[in-house]
Amino acid sequence: MAKIVFAVAASHAPGLIGMFDQAPKESQQIVSSAYGTIAKQIREADLDVIIMVANDHMANNRIRSYPDFVIGMAPEHRGPAEFFKDWLGCGEYTIPGRPDIAEKVVNGLSQRGTHVTATRENLNFDDNISVPVVKTEIEASGVAIIPILQNLTVPPFPDQHRCYEIGQQFADVIEHDLPDDLRVGLFATGGMSHEPGGVRDFWIDEEFDQWFLDLLANGDHDKVLTEITPQRLDEAGIGGTGELLSWILVMGAIGERFCNVLGYTAWDQWRCGIGAVSWDMTSAPAGH
Repeated sequence: MAKIVFAVAASHAPGLIGMFDQAPKESQQIVSSAYGTIAKQIREADLDVIIMVANDHMANNRIRSYPDFVIGMAPEHRGPAEFFKDWLGCGEYTIPGRPDIAEKVVNGLSQRGTHVTATRENLNFDDNISVPVVKTEIEASGVAIIPILQNLTVPPFPDQHRCYEIGQQFADVIEHDLPDDLRVGLFATGGMSHEPGGVRDFWIDEEFDQWFLDLLANGDHDKVLTEITPQRLDEAGIGGTGELLSWILVMGAIGERFCNVLGYTAWDQWRCGIGAVSWDMTSAPAGH
């Protein structure tokens, strides 16, 4: 059976590439260390595919018809999208896809009661996929990715409980529907606290971010699901902090495991709290 052997989560923000050299040295060091650790783990995990869960910034769907999840099934994934190149400030990249695995994920989730849409066309990637791809040098590793873009913009969208449940369905699909011996990585990207384009555009709720990371490090998923409500996420930044729901989806897929906080920093010009975590996939989940 296929196995999840790698699970991480990290923030994305356009400035992590385009404005990186302008940030305070300490912030640069924290981001470089965190993403450098993830890059090393990718190289060492001998992965066949990374399922990357990020939010869609309204670049791929119309507001009147906005799916909760869209899965990229293209044979290769190219980015960044043309409209985002100058703002992001990075070169083009091309990552192999796994249409065969993506199709099994789509069918498996549908059979388990989660409706998803999919496309064989190249999705429009902005910082959601581009930042983790560039910062971890996935292109050089040759590992294929399956991008999953999540609706966190147009309500109603799945809350923390539903995201966790869908994560559990992902785990079941990976274990029972994917090819034997396939080595799968999960990478959630988004958050932390920010309110893009809102009245608190340059405000970062560092207290919330540190509290959230402490919750993850503690490993009590029931507490996370009780505390991290859509209302609490909005308090820490409307329209942005909710991206942490992708982290909760991955948590549902892997169960309660030791979580290592790789770093956190907050520079207002990035307009987002920047944090990263890695889960220990070498041992069984708590309670097993």
